Amino acid sequence: MNRKIRRMGWALAALLWLSLPSPAIGEDWTVDPTHTMVNFKSRYVMISWVRGRFPTVKGEVFYVPGKPETAKAQILIDAASIDTQHERRDTHLKSPDFLEVEKHPTITFTSKRVQNVRKEGFELVGDLTIRGVTKEVVLKVEDLSQVTKDHRGRPRVAASGAATINRHDFGVSWNRLLDAGGVMVGDEVHINIDLQLVKKGAAG
Repeated sequence: MNRKIRRMGWALAALLWLSLPSPAIGEDWTVDPTHTMVNFKSRYVMISWVRGRFPTVKGEVFYVPGKPETAKAQILIDAASIDTQHERRDTHLKSPDFLEVEKHPTITFTSKRVQNVRKEGFELVGDLTIRGVTKEVVLKVEDLSQVTKDHRGRPRVAASGAATINRHDFGVSWNRLLDAGGVMVGDEVHINIDLQLVKKGAAG
């Protein structure tokens, strides 16, 4: 009798286990630095744009394919990698007038929540830290791809994100008045990140 009850118990446990949802696959991803770029632009002398990039980026992302509401991210940007294709300007941007890279070598974005999920994308709200100052920003994520495998068989996924910040919020306030009126550098900085992720621990 006891043996029969035990067999029934094991059968019930097996049935319960089979009825549970299967564990999510591919939640942990790492940034592929060779296929990821942070670009930015800001107004120059009030009439044109200065564009630049941070080519050195790394980070970790938690994401369940098909469930954008699960997304979490921590992105680390090498501030000293800034490149505007003008050596003298880049040196100035690395100085205490702007990024002060010797004291603050890393720009970070750490997500806190997902909001406004829709077919076209979603918003990733998180803390952006520049030169030691942290402010909440909204990264608008679009162009979220399907998971695909590269030539080595490693799962990959990609997305683009955009945000606009006011540099004064982060203590970046240097400017110069123009003879004709106005200032040399605009307050707003438009940021765009093209991100490609590889499944963490994927063999290939």
